[in-house]
Amino acid sequence: MSQSPELRSSGPRGSQHAATGAPAPDGVPGWLVALLAVASGMTVANLYYAQPLLSSLRDVFHITTATAGLLITLTQVGYVIGMLFLVPLGDRLEKRSLITALLTVTTLALVAAGLATGFPMLLVASLISGGTSVVAQILVPFAASLAPDHARGRIVGRVMSGLLTGILLSRTLSSLVSDVAGWRVVYLGSAVMMALLAVALRFALPRQAPTTTMRYHHVLRSTVTLVRTHPALLRRGLYQAAMFGAFSAFWTTVSYVLTGPGFHYSPVGVGLFALVGAAGAAVAPLAGHWADRGLTRPMTGLAFAVAAVAFAVAGFAQHSIVALALAAILIDMAVQTTLILGQHTIYQLDAGARARLNSAFIATFFLGGALGSQVGSIAYRDGGWGAVSVLGAALPLLVLLYWLTERRADQHKTVSVAG
Repeated sequence: MSQSPELRSSGPRGSQHAATGAPAPDGVPGWLVALLAVASGMTVANLYYAQPLLSSLRDVFHITTATAGLLITLTQVGYVIGMLFLVPLGDRLEKRSLITALLTVTTLALVAAGLATGFPMLLVASLISGGTSVVAQILVPFAASLAPDHARGRIVGRVMSGLLTGILLSRTLSSLVSDVAGWRVVYLGSAVMMALLAVALRFALPRQAPTTTMRYHHVLRSTVTLVRTHPALLRRGLYQAAMFGAFSAFWTTVSYVLTGPGFHYSPVGVGLFALVGAAGAAVAPLAGHWADRGLTRPMTGLAFAVAAVAFAVAGFAQHSIVALALAAILIDMAVQTTLILGQHTIYQLDAGARARLNSAFIATFFLGGALGSQVGSIAYRDGGWGAVSVLGAALPLLVLLYWLTERRADQHKTVSVAG
C-alpha cells in the first residue's frame, strides 16, 4: 500500500523541530531549508561550470564553437536521462540513501572529467555527472513534502532560490578557479564538494518513507501515465522548456560575445558578468509568495512578456555592457518565476507522486534547455548575436500564445458550468 509523503520520522533528525526542539513556523526548521537550498545549488552547478570555459576548451582541444557547445548539450541530456530514470526512484526508495548513492557517482564522474585526456572523455564524464546531479530535483520535492500546505510555495521558493543561485554563481566560480588554477581544478574541486555534501546530507536529512511500493518499471510507466492524466503537467513542462531553451541559448553563447572584439573580456570577466545575472535569483521567494496567493496564471504570462522584451534589449546590446547586464537579469528573473510557479502547480496534482511529477516536468524543460544550448551555438555560428536574440525572443512569445489558449479554455469551462 502506498504511504503518504507526509509520513516521516520524528526522531532526532525529524523535520518538525529545529535544533532547539521548538516547532518551526512553517513546519520545517530554517537550518534544514538552508541546507537543502545550498545542496541544490551545489549539485545543479555541475551542469554549468563549463559555460564560461567554452572559449578556452575550444582552444585547448582544438575544436569548433559548435562542437564546444556540445559539452553543455550532453551534460543537460544526461540530466534529462537522470530525471526520467533516477528521480522517479524518489517515490520508490528511501530518499536519503538514494541521494548518498547518486552523489557518490557524481563525485567519481567529476574526477574523471578533471583528469580527461581528450574531449570525448570529457563529454562522457559530463554526461554521467549531469545524469546523477539530479539530486537537486530529489531535494526540491523532498522539501515540498516536508512543508505544510499553507507554506509550501514559500519553502519551495527558498530551496529553489539556492538552486538558481547555484546555476548562476557556478559560472563565476568556474571562471575564477580556472583562471587561477586551470579548468581541470574546476571539476576536481567540485568532486571534493560533492563528497563532502554526501556526508553532510547523510547525517542531516530525516529519513522519509517511500510513497509507493510499485516495482521500478511500474514507477516509470506511471510517470508517463501522470503526463497523460494531468494536462497541467505537460503544459507547464512545455512552458518551461521554451523558457529554459531561451535561457540556455543566452548563457551558452554570451561568453563568445564577451570574449569577442566588442568587449575582450577574460574568462574571469565572463564569470563576473554572471554575477549580475545572479541578482535574478532574488525573485524566487517572491514567486513562491505569488503562487501561495493564487497569482500563478497572471505572473506566468507577465514572465513570458518580460523574457521576450529582455531578448529584444539583448539584441541591441552588443556594444553596451549595461544593456546586456539588464537583459541577463530580466531573463533570469523571468525563467526563475515560471519555474517556481510551475513546480508549485504540479506539486498540487498528486501528493503521493511528487518525485515522478517533478521528474516529468524537469525532464521536459531540460530537454528544451539542451536544444536551446545547441541551437543557440549554431545560431551564433551562422548568424551572430542577432540570431541568438531572435531565437531567444521567439521562444517566450510562442509560449505566451500558448498561455492565451489556457485562459480561453478555462473561460469556456466556466461558461459551460454556469450554463
